[in-house]
Amino acid sequence: MGESLWFPTVHEEARGHSDWKHIDERYLEGRRRHVLEEYQKLHDLNKKQSTVLIVGAGFIGVEWATELEHFFPQLKLTIIDFLPRCLGPLPDGAAEYCSEYMSACGIKEFYNCKYDPKNPEFWKQIELPNGADEIYVCIGVKASNYFMPAETLSDKGPGGGGWIHFNKHMQVTKKPSLGGAVWADGSIYAVGDCNYGCIGEPGKWEMPPVPKISYPGEEQAYHACLNVMKMADGKDNLVKTWWPWGAGMFATSLGPHDACDLSEVRLNSGYMVNWWIPAALQKEIIETTKIDECRAWDRRLK
Repeated sequence: MGESLWFPTVHEEARGHSDWKHIDERYLEGRRRHVLEEYQKLHDLNKKQSTVLIVGAGFIGVEWATELEHFFPQLKLTIIDFLPRCLGPLPDGAAEYCSEYMSACGIKEFYNCKYDPKNPEFWKQIELPNGADEIYVCIGVKASNYFMPAETLSDKGPGGGGWIHFNKHMQVTKKPSLGGAVWADGSIYAVGDCNYGCIGEPGKWEMPPVPKISYPGEEQAYHACLNVMKMADGKDNLVKTWWPWGAGMFATSLGPHDACDLSEVRLNSGYMVNWWIPAALQKEIIETTKIDECRAWDRRLK
């Protein structure tokens, strides 16, 4: 189903198939209950000095492994990836920094390693012959837009398709093969991970693919909010979204007191631009000041 611990399960169809259907995450209290349940689960694993496997050493997997190591230091952590190093296509300097940090913390790393949990040889390869007590899969992307009509969803794309088509105003549209018209009178918007990520087709991009990370999602959500306000005021000069300049910027946390920041415009073009405590502080400042920044944008762009 594509369900994730990092996001609440709120849609009616999803809740019926959820792994935690006993919790109603449509409400804040339900989300809190789920967080507490997961914390208690990790607390118990830590107390037993359990083995934990993180599958996928992209920035999400690396962040999760290092957070677990910091807050639950008795866990025996292993991280694997199919690629030859962590952080995938991101700069070598950042990958080396993160790998050095994980090694110093006692997190075992295995690369060029395919996740094959039914194969005993796989477990021997990663020095866990008896398997892992808990497994977190942090690889790939999968659309979770099953609640949307098929006419709005892509036939192709990451994870086999199912992403929401949209226009430059962030409004949901029908798929190009059905004419690409605005859907539901233009009153429904798709921002961030749920949308197709691009407009047009290879060689004829109106907007090329945007990475599915937080910064572009924040930009798109802001543009959509502006357009909601404009529509509410009866205006038709809707804001057009754009390929965000910060889409190639990544800040990878290594526990709460370390991080590395990197910038990459094109594949293999990037650099690590900040690291250690200054990078961790920079990431925290960005997170805590984002809403204030958007409040100023509202006055400037409306």
